[in-house]
This record gives sequence, structure tokens and C-alpha cells, in this order.
Amino acid sequence: MRSSSDNASSRPTGAARVARKSGLGMGLAHAGQNAGVETVRLPRQAAALLHHPLRLRILSALGEPDSATGVARRMQLPRQTVNYHVRQLARAHLLARAGRRMRRRMVEQCYVATARGYVLSPELLGNLAADPARVQDALSVAYLQGLASRMQSELAEVSDRAARAGKRLATLSISTALRFISPEQRAAFTAALQSAILSVVQQHSAPFTISADPSGAASVNSGESAAAGRPYRLVLGCYPLPPNRSEQSEKSALSEKSGESTKKEKDGAS
Repeated sequence: MRSSSDNASSRPTGAARVARKSGLGMGLAHAGQNAGVETVRLPRQAAALLHHPLRLRILSALGEPDSATGVARRMQLPRQTVNYHVRQLARAHLLARAGRRMRRRMVEQCYVATARGYVLSPELLGNLAADPARVQDALSVAYLQGLASRMQSELAEVSDRAARAGKRLATLSISTALRFISPEQRAAFTAALQSAILSVVQQHSAPFTISADPSGAASVNSGESAAAGRPYRLVLGCYPLPPNRSEQSEKSALSEKSGESTKKEKDGAS
């Protein structure tokens, strides 16, 4: 992970090159750089977005600047109807003003969506949001969903804070598709992965907390305090892919292999 003082480099690292060849997707995202995704955290924003199915279509249509009249013409809908929904989306700060233009001697106000994609924050559900702390079975689907919910909420919060402070936010993401041919293979994979992660954490990170006991032994009576350094959360999950997603992943993998083969042939010819 890069700190806020790092300079961005267009040249991939050795680890990134290896990950790309093995099908792993790794990336570093920074607040302040438009990643094209916005988290909807306010109830009024969520209500404005989901109030009418047409608003999702309008927001999608305004991925590029256009006026309500232009959207109405493209969607073959009454201008007054589209104009009403555009105003509501703009009031909820889901649309931003994008200049004006002259058309048939009339001045049209143009708008553009504030992001390329949107995520509804679990915070909108309040106490009903999935929480891993309320799930006893750490190997259950409910626990994994709780982890994903907590990660989404925390990531939205730190992203907003970093953006307001004008700072870059260092994150890491790894994603790949794989197969297991037996429960035994899956169990061996899990054990090896857990061991590898524990080893990396011990070698390349600082303690999350410090024991208040002078002997260094943590106890209930002594309590623990935060250690030096910025805290991070590492989340790892694995789950079966739905059939349609499995087919998409296979096509993507075949496309990547085809691209690598073509590149090797070109490099060999040169």
C-alpha cells in the first residue's frame, strides 16, 4: 500500500505483474481521484434515488452531460416528466450542473451524474444492517455477509473523511476465480491460506494493540491500548459463484489467456 506521500507510477510492480498473469486483480484506490463510484449514505439521497424506477434510468442516461429535454428525447418520454425527476435527483446531489447550451433559441441546463456507479451503504438500514458481531458461526454465509456490510460502511466513512481532508486513501483489493474438485482440496487450501496470511501479518505489520501489563502479557485486568501506526482492516472471503457469474469468469479468463498468447507471439516475431 502506498502512503499519501508516494508518487503514482505507471509501471506495474513485480508482484502486480505476477498477480496479473495468475488472474489476480489488485489495485490501489485513492480518495480524491474519481474512481467513478459513490456511496449513498444519506436516507434522503436513497429515497430520492429509489422513489421511482425512472430515476435510475435517468441517472444512467446522464453518464454524459445532457439536458432534461435531451434525455426525454432519447428515452421518448414527456419532457415535463423527465424534468421533474431530474430536479429531484439534482436536489439530492446525485446530479451535478454541467453547463448550459443553446438549442432552438432556448437555453438548456445540462446535468451529469455525480458518479459512474452507486453503492447503497448498509448504514441506511440502521440496526437492521448485517453485523458479524451478531453471528456466532464464523464459517457461515451470514458472517461473510456481515463482514462485507461492515467493510462497505467503514470504507465509505474513511473515503468521505479523506476526500474532505484532500488526502489520498491507500487500499488494497485482490480478486480471483478458482475451482475445487473435492472438499479435501478446499480444506487444504483453507489451512494453507490461513497459515500464509498469519505469517505475512506477523512479518510485515505492527501489533494492533499494546498490553498495559508491564510484563507484556495481555490480560482482562490490565486491558489493552492502541499501538502506534494507522489501523487497517484485512478482510478475506471465499464463496461459490452463481452459474451465470461462473460462465462470465471463464470467458474473462479465456480472453486474458488469449491476449497473453497474442502478445507473446508478437514479442517473438519482433
